[in-house]
Amino acid sequence: MAERKIGVMVESFRLGLRPGIEKAAAIGADGVQIYATSGEMDPDNLDAAARKELGSFVADKGLVISALCADLGGHGFERAEDNEWKVSRSMRIMDLAVELGTGVVTTHIGVVPNEPNDMYKIMQDACNELAEYGDKVGATFAIETGPEPATVLKGFLDSLDGRGVRVNFDPANLVMVIGEDPAQSVKTLGDYIVHTHAKDGRMVKKEDPRVVYGWFADGGIEDVHLADYFIETPLGDGDVDFPAYLAALDGTGYDGFLTIEREVGEDPVADIEKAIGFLQGL
Repeated sequence: MAERKIGVMVESFRLGLRPGIEKAAAIGADGVQIYATSGEMDPDNLDAAARKELGSFVADKGLVISALCADLGGHGFERAEDNEWKVSRSMRIMDLAVELGTGVVTTHIGVVPNEPNDMYKIMQDACNELAEYGDKVGATFAIETGPEPATVLKGFLDSLDGRGVRVNFDPANLVMVIGEDPAQSVKTLGDYIVHTHAKDGRMVKKEDPRVVYGWFADGGIEDVHLADYFIETPLGDGDVDFPAYLAALDGTGYDGFLTIEREVGEDPVADIEKAIGFLQGL
């Protein structure tokens, strides 16, 4: 069995950056993932001294950074007119990730079409740039699972010229949005997986993923439509079969982080503490 390292998305605590890092250490996490898209974590706002200070702050708490998040919102890389600035910004976040000791940057790229078409080519061109850059600087740009079947995502990844674009595996997204078995999807994506989100949930009503992620792109997780179609739950309360899922991860040799992400709920700290206990119990 591969070693399981437990991380927490700092923003899930809703406490701010440094209090969130301190809380992650206090409740027994091994690492943290941090959004690096705005505010004090925007790469443009972190000079060399600030980057060194942040790295020391995390290390002093006995933690490591499991990944940065570069989710820039909107429709990912589906729209050519947005991709010049999004690719450039993503590259700066990849540079930051390397400086902070993690080679992993996660994001949503939109919904990969089932068959190659004009949008597929637009997304492919952007990801080829990022794959080439990742190979150059020693970083991986990890696409989050959920919008499309694992077989479609694997075909897209196989089509890229470099290996700098990989997978951030989120089992709940697959269950909540497309009704796909996470364990089987792990077997499909194999060694493309470089980071995971520990999240749970269930589908309420099935809808075209492009419609669901369109609402998410335009309105965020708070979009009123979304509750009619899926619900995120605390770990162990949803439809993700965690024993089967973790066994599948072990089968790939994955030894990275299970990073808890809690995007809803009245008491996220309690939910995250429960999640840590749940994962440790497994």
